[in-house]
Amino acid sequence: MGKFLSLILILSGLAAGGAMYYLQVYGFYDDVELQPGRDVVLTPLGGGEPLPIRYSGFEAIDAGSSPIRYRACFSTDLKPDELAQLFVLSDQDMPRNAPGWFDCFDAEAVADALAEGRARSFVSQKNVAYGVDRIIAITNEGRGYVWHELNDCGKKAYDGTVVGEECPPRPAAEETN
Repeated sequence: MGKFLSLILILSGLAAGGAMYYLQVYGFYDDVELQPGRDVVLTPLGGGEPLPIRYSGFEAIDAGSSPIRYRACFSTDLKPDELAQLFVLSDQDMPRNAPGWFDCFDAEAVADALAEGRARSFVSQKNVAYGVDRIIAITNEGRGYVWHELNDCGKKAYDGTVVGEECPPRPAAEETN
């Protein structure tokens, strides 16, 4: 009887571990539906609404479980140095990793390109979710990569620090009935 119970516990643990792995790596992600003119936008110098740029070959994934799971890839004929004359640069130089199965997004390669000056990062949109900014990196070869990054307000809100007056008020929690 003890061997049987041990076997049940081991199999249950393996099933639970496998399910958690699948849900974390694959289960919560969905393909993002293409929205021409809204998928790839950059914040202009001097402020104002983000403006679309030319792009093609857009692929993106997102998950409702976290605002920082968004990743996208695209191509553009625009050069980063040209864009830097018109749009706000970002100091983000270390993209968040994407799931291994999302082949077009290699965070390490993007970080290397940013560090070596072969790419530049831009602010796409501030506060796409509370405390989260959308960042776009564009390489000299015309490849673009998009990810979400916590901004100062988001870092404070999630680490328990007092947010302060410089941050916008947090949105009210949605009621579920």
